[in-house]
Order: sequence, then structure tokens, then C-alpha cells
Amino acid sequence: MSQQSVAQHFNIADRLRESAAKYPFSKAVIFPDSRDAADRVLYSHLTFEQLDQESDRLARGLIQMGVKPGTRLVLMVRPSLEFIALTFALFKAGAVIVLIDPGMGQTNIFNCLEEVEPEGFVAIPIVQWIRRVNARKFPKANFNVTVGSGVHGKPTYQQLLGGKWASFEFPQTKATDDAAIIFTSGSTGPPKGVLYEHGMFNAQVDQLREFYDIQPGEVDLPGFPLFALFNSAMGVTTVIPDMDPTKPAQVNPLRIIEAIRDQGVTQAFGSPALWNRVGRHCEEQNIQFPSLRRVLSAGAPVPPHVIERMTKTFVRAEENSAVDIHTPYGATESLPVCSISGQEVLSSTIQKTREGAGTCIGRPFSKMTVRVIEISEGPISHFRDARQLPAGEIGEIVVKGPVVTREYLARPDATAAAKIPDDDGFWHRMGDVGYLDNDGLLWFCGRKAHIVDTVNSRMFTIPCESIFNNHSNIYRSALVGVGEKPNQQPVIIVEPEAGRFPKDATAQRKLRDELLALGQANPLTQSIETVLFHPSLPVDIRHNVKIFREKLAPWAETQLQ
Repeated sequence: MSQQSVAQHFNIADRLRESAAKYPFSKAVIFPDSRDAADRVLYSHLTFEQLDQESDRLARGLIQMGVKPGTRLVLMVRPSLEFIALTFALFKAGAVIVLIDPGMGQTNIFNCLEEVEPEGFVAIPIVQWIRRVNARKFPKANFNVTVGSGVHGKPTYQQLLGGKWASFEFPQTKATDDAAIIFTSGSTGPPKGVLYEHGMFNAQVDQLREFYDIQPGEVDLPGFPLFALFNSAMGVTTVIPDMDPTKPAQVNPLRIIEAIRDQGVTQAFGSPALWNRVGRHCEEQNIQFPSLRRVLSAGAPVPPHVIERMTKTFVRAEENSAVDIHTPYGATESLPVCSISGQEVLSSTIQKTREGAGTCIGRPFSKMTVRVIEISEGPISHFRDARQLPAGEIGEIVVKGPVVTREYLARPDATAAAKIPDDDGFWHRMGDVGYLDNDGLLWFCGRKAHIVDTVNSRMFTIPCESIFNNHSNIYRSALVGVGEKPNQQPVIIVEPEAGRFPKDATAQRKLRDELLALGQANPLTQSIETVLFHPSLPVDIRHNVKIFREKLAPWAETQLQ
């Protein structure tokens, strides 16, 4: 596809049509539908041709309802064949898909929906029921489709499909036209709607395919449902995992293992929490996966102990020497930015991480540019006004490239704070801090919002926490500041490994003394004099890795009173 054609007329659903033309009878999506009397999985599937034609029929039905290019429709459907078909159908109809993480909580969901002012819902019955009960909140929601049993309103998915397939030309869209609104997780503030354009999805597909050498005919098991969009655009089969994508830490490892083996999965993507759980089981049961070529883990920097466990699970067999674990880095506003392999982490960066250097997140993708600028508050009017920092100096991470989104929905102030204009485009402020080393590797040191400012120093979460995570009894930790900047008291809060929480005051005192000794041995953490124990640090439900330090700081303050 030429750059000129992409600029003049492009819809990300064009990539599905290309896959259907090249691989019509190959399986596009496989879904674990049910189990038989022998407890074997019964799978249903759509080929690329079937997926393309089913999404054509759905798109025609949407247009006949009155959906026009630019119509904002909320998609709330569980991972399924229908979810994938509807995603492409909405694109083909020219609609703007609104995706909201159900794990962000009811209050945030309603706030996001009211901000979007949706013109309709394509959703499961319970969501349609809630919409009808709260009809005053959604006065523009006139295009509503119910997906699933227990109908609450028409038309249904089956009615939208209509009759037999016939050749269908969907409305023309440009690469710069809005394709979706995807909300941030809200881990460091209110969730914000990120506007995605068709061309940005296209660039994501190309960057991922090129960097990881993903080939048509591969089979992917994605822990994040929307990744099926990328797979279908690359001629890759999607196997929908039998799991709740909002609760990866609760995944049944047997279901993941079963899917990988049943379908000969060559690539698997999941959060660190998912792979930590699956990896533990595989380590205990000596389970390996001959079909796998690569494993991806993202959503947050992957802790060293998870990479080590994943490596033991996926890379230890002689015949699997080509398999590697990859940890791409990015955000809702810019994905992907850079990536590093597990082999590189274990061979050259893991020891530096344990000593407080931060987490190495790799080198940029080919069309992405990364810089580190001096930390500052408030908008920056032009990139020339930002002071770029030399190698080794921690600052704000900023990125530029074709996958970087331009703005937040209805948030001009947030857009101004996050985007830095430049002569040839703009930069996105990731909200993260880190540094580039002399070899061009990017190191992550935490969120800008989580910096602890004390009387004597500025402390960054990831380097400090890694010192305490070296203790064999500690699963993870969180650095928080108690009090007002720049006079905060640094406090480390630790979550012990499962089954190792100190049971009495004596055990707590012993573990606390050991942790304080670790801190005193490193210049980065010598000022930390307080250690608190927490049975389960609050984390985001989607990845189960991002720690809500904003909740922990007030908790720590109450513990110290």
C-alpha cells in the first residue's frame, strides 16, 4: 500500500480485506466456545474471508440504521468472535469506536461516557439495561445494538447481520480521520479519552510486524482483546484466551496452557501478572511450549523476577533456543515506543537494575524518536524551550513518531500539558522519567507524578524500590512521600511474597531491620528510615502491575500517626 493511497483514502479495515484476499480460508479468530463431556474444549472460528464478510454485513446494517462517518458508538462486548467482527464493522461504517476499560470502576466509567456523549451503544444486555435506566445521561444514544442473550432492545447482532453477503464498499475515510477513542487507565489522574486515527492503527501494525518479524500464518494468543485488530491486519490467527482480561492476576494457568497447546500458538501476549501466574505453574510442573516463537509482556515495566521465571518457562529447552521474551514500552497515547528482549535483560541489564539503575526498556522502534528533557511542570510552548539532557541524567521522557496520538477528547488543557509543538510536528510527554545511556538504551525510573522530593534529594520510585525488592521475601514495594514537597518523608511500603508475611511483632522487626540494612547499603536509599508492611499493594486491575502510590501515600501517613 503506497504512502499516497494511505494519505488519500485509508481505513484500518482495509488491512482485513487484504488478509481475506490473500488468506481466505485461513483461520482469523478462534474462540473457546464450550467443553464436551470429556472436558475437551470445543472451539468456534471465523476464517479471514468469513470475518471480512461478516463485518461487511454488520457494517451495512449499521449504515442502514443511520450510522454515518464520525458517529461515536460505545463498544462493550466480551471477548468473542462477535467482538472482533463488530470492531471491524464499526470501522467499515466509519464510526468512531469508544472503548472503556470495565476495570476502572463505575464512577469513572460514567464520567468517561458522559464526556464522550455517545450516539449509541453496541453492547451486552446488562449494559443496554443500564443505559436505559440512565437514559438522561445519554440523550444522543439513538443507535443501539444488543449482543447476546436476554435481549434488552433491538436490533440484535443477528438482526444487524441481515441476509446473505454481497459486495460492499464502505464509506471513504482518510488516515487522519478519527477511528477510536480509547481511555487511559487513570492510574495517575482522571481517565482521559485518547483520539486514535486510522493511520495511527496502520502505523502500529507496521511497527510491530517489522520489529518482531511477525509472519502471516502465525498464531497469537493475546491477553488484550483489541490486539486481534493487529493480528487480522497481518494475516495472523487470533486465539481468544479463556480468561477475564480485566483480571490477569486471577487467570487459570491451565486454560492458557491448553490454548497454546491446542492451537500451536507461536506468539503470546499478556501482562506481567498473567505471565507471573502462568510461569509459576509451568515452573512447578516442568511444562514447556515447543510451538512458541516469541512471548510479549507489556502494560508496565516487567520486574526482573518475572522475566527470570518467564525465561525458565519459555526458553530453557534446546529446541526452543530461538524463543525470546520481549517487553515493549509505550502508553495509550503512544504505542509502541521501544522494546527489549529478555535475553538482553538477563545478560546485561538486570544486575544494574538490582543496584538501582532503573529498568532498562530498550531501544526505540524504527520510526520512533525518544528524547529526555529537564523535568518541569506546566505546558511547554515549543520544543526549543525544553532543555535536552545528556546521557545518564534523569529527566522527562518525550517521544515523537507516527503512532503518537495528537490530542485528548474535550481536554484542551490536558492536551497542551502533554504535547510539545515542534517545527516538524509535536512531541508527547510520556509522564514518565528516565534516561538514555551511552549506548542509546532507554531506562525507566518511574512516573513523574510519583517523584518524592525531600529536603536533601529528589527520589525516583523504580531505582529505590528495586533495592528492597532484592530481599527474597519481598514480592514488590512502593516508595511514597509523606507530607508536602519539597519536605517529604520517604517511606517504603513492601508486599511480602505469598505466605511470607511476618506473623508477629518479632518477625516484623527482623524483616524490617533486614530491609533497612539493604537501604543503608545503597546511596539512593540511605535516607529511608521507615518501612511499612502491606498485605496486597493496590494495583490497576488491567495489568495488576501499576501500583497506585496515590492511595498508598495517605495510608502511610495514617500509619505513622
